[in-house]
This record gives sequence, C-alpha cells and structure tokens, in this order.
Amino acid sequence: MTKIDGGICAAKGFKASGTYCGIKKPAVENPNPDYVHKNDICLVACDVLCNTAAVYTQNKVKGAPILVTKDHLAKSGNKAKAIIANSKNANTCNADGVEKAAKMCQLVADEMGLPAEQVLVASTGVIGQVLPIEPIITAVPTLVKELDYGKNEEAATAIMTTDTVKKEYAVEFQLDGKTCRLGGTVRIGAMAKGSGMIHPNMATTLNFISTDCAISADMLQQALSEIVKVTYNCLSIDGDTSTNDMVEIMASGLAGNAEITAPGPALDTFKAALYDVMANLTRMLAKDGEGASKLLECVCSGAPTKDTAIIVAKGVIGSTLFKCAMFGEDANWGRVLCAIGYAPAEFDIDKVDVALKSTAGTVTVCQNGAGVDFSEEEAAKVLAEDEIYILVDLNQGDEKATAWGCDLTYDYVKINGDYRT
Repeated sequence: MTKIDGGICAAKGFKASGTYCGIKKPAVENPNPDYVHKNDICLVACDVLCNTAAVYTQNKVKGAPILVTKDHLAKSGNKAKAIIANSKNANTCNADGVEKAAKMCQLVADEMGLPAEQVLVASTGVIGQVLPIEPIITAVPTLVKELDYGKNEEAATAIMTTDTVKKEYAVEFQLDGKTCRLGGTVRIGAMAKGSGMIHPNMATTLNFISTDCAISADMLQQALSEIVKVTYNCLSIDGDTSTNDMVEIMASGLAGNAEITAPGPALDTFKAALYDVMANLTRMLAKDGEGASKLLECVCSGAPTKDTAIIVAKGVIGSTLFKCAMFGEDANWGRVLCAIGYAPAEFDIDKVDVALKSTAGTVTVCQNGAGVDFSEEEAAKVLAEDEIYILVDLNQGDEKATAWGCDLTYDYVKINGDYRT
C-alpha cells in the first residue's frame, strides 16, 4: 500500500471543483479588493455511476441534507454520480430545509443531465439559520463547468468551517494484479472536514471517500460500517455529536479488478486500505480540533474484547478533566484512571497499567491500578510535546483499540463563544 496525492480525485474517474458563492456574508467586508474568500461550496462527480455507501449521525436531530441523501440512495439502489456540499450553513432545523437540500441536488442534476436521485448533498455550519438558495443557484453552473480531475484541494477547502487546515488522504494498492486507488477528500482518496462539535456515533463531521475498486454496494457498506467503528467513532473533540455528520464512499469500479461481492481476501485487502485512509483522516481531524494545541492518542491494549478496548480508549479521550490536564501539561494520571473506571465495560481495574509517551520519552505512571513513583521533570518533558500518547494496558486479553482527540484550551471557548459571528 502506498500513500499518494490527489485526495478525493485520486481514484480513477473522479473530478471536483470548488468556489465561493457567498452563503454567509462576513460580518465586516475586507476592504482589500484583492482579498480572496475561502471556497464555501464544492462538487465531486464521477465519470460513471458509482456503487455508494454511507453512514450518518445518530443524533435525533438530523440535518435536511442527510434526509435527502438517505432518500436518494434508497431510490437509486445505493448508486450515485455526484455530491454537492457547502459550508457556512448546516441547513438544519429549518422549515424549508428539505426543500432546499433537494433543490441543490436538482440544480446539479439539471446541469449535468442526471436523475436527481443520483446526486447527494451535504452541509455544515451554523444550525438553525435559513440557507440562502440564491447564491447556490448562481454557483452550480460554475461548479459543473469547472469540474476537473486535479481540483481536489478546491473541494477540500470548501467544506472547512473552523478547520485551520484541509484534510486529504489517498492510497493505492494491488488487487487481482490491478492498481486500485482510494482517497478522500484504490486508489482510495478522501477529504474531510471537522474541528469542533465532534463526538461521532456511526458517523463524523463531513467525510467523502472515492475509490476505483470494483466492489458491490453491499460489500462497500459492510466495509464502511466496520471501519467507521474503529476510526471515526473513536474520535472525540468536545463530546458533542453533530446533527450533520456523514461519511460517504463512492466506488467507480474503473480499476478493473474482479468485483468484490462477498467476504474473503479481496475484501480484507480493501478494508485494510480503507482503514489506512480513514485512520489517517481521523488523526488529522483530532489534531485540528478547535483551539487544540496537542493531539491526544489513547491506545488501549490487553483488553478481553475489541468493544472493551474501544470503550476504554474513548472514555479517556473524552474526559474533559483529562483534556484540561494535557493542556496544562500536568501528569495527573488519576484522571486517566477515573475515566477508565467509569467506562461501561467489564474488567479488573487492579490489573491496569498506564504510561504517557511522546517523542521526548515514556513515563509509566500507574501499575496494577495504583500509582508508581515517577519523575515529574521527565513527565513535564513528555507532555511538552504536541503529540501525546496515552498507553493503557488492561492486562486481561489480546484485543486493542485506538482513540483520538485533543486537549481543551482557552481558544476552544473563545471560538465557540461567538461561533455565529
């Protein structure tokens, strides 16, 4: 497996575009006539009709784009050819939300000559504000006209909100002697957005993945659901599950491999590539958490079951007190044990070991459920780095899992204190 460039456009047949249409006007216009606004709308399309799979937020409040996308996939038999996505407005909790989300799809369908159900839609931004459709009507012809196999970055920046960097990743791998690509915004290519309001439950933020691997819709859904559980669902920035979370993958089949229609070695190879893409995007999302100064990665090993390992690792990463301790570079390991202790899983706390690790070294802070002597000076050096690993060994089995998050800083409060402005 090899990492490659191209993001969402890495896989054969996929092209993208992005532009600024003015969905949300800035509070104060920049007086510089040469100022370039960040893209706020994008389009990803494929040359062929794709088998498609998706997972969505489990929040009871769901954005209108999710309702429309689910309806379109049901009508099309889980096939799609394009997806339009915007930032700056979530189109959620609006009386005309579904109407406007469907309108976005219809605009693209009319411009590209497609049935509307072959177009999916996603939105991210402020909840509860009416989505202005006029700028989108104006932008769609430009988006379609400017579709290009090399415009992955234009699309990736268009879905950013409080993100400070775009998130893209892609790989290529061999299957049946064919080179497959997979990427996101097998090749597998992908792009993602997310910085705050991230505590996924069967989805996360906005994530779009493309692949040219030939794989049935059923196997694609199985692979996506399985890998989401151990990647995106193991991410927590602030404990809030968004209303608009969506992960979507489209498979063009243009790699030319024998179609994957059942479990077996070929599906395992595909899932390994998909895990690589999604795990790397998850890590990027965690590192770019709102106001974050440190990436936190908790590895729980020695667990009796995979689910136990996931629950414990997520419990540590999701602890507000622990996040604060990491921001303060305080080796307050008791907060790790506290989070492990309230995790809803069965294990013996008296067998648990905990260590803190970074490029500056490793400090063991707990063995057999009790604290051990350690150098505060060495611990301070470890925690001064910007990527911290929390190593939890339950010593009660062979399963392991990783969860990702970030510290909780003053800047997080500042960002969310005036998010709408």
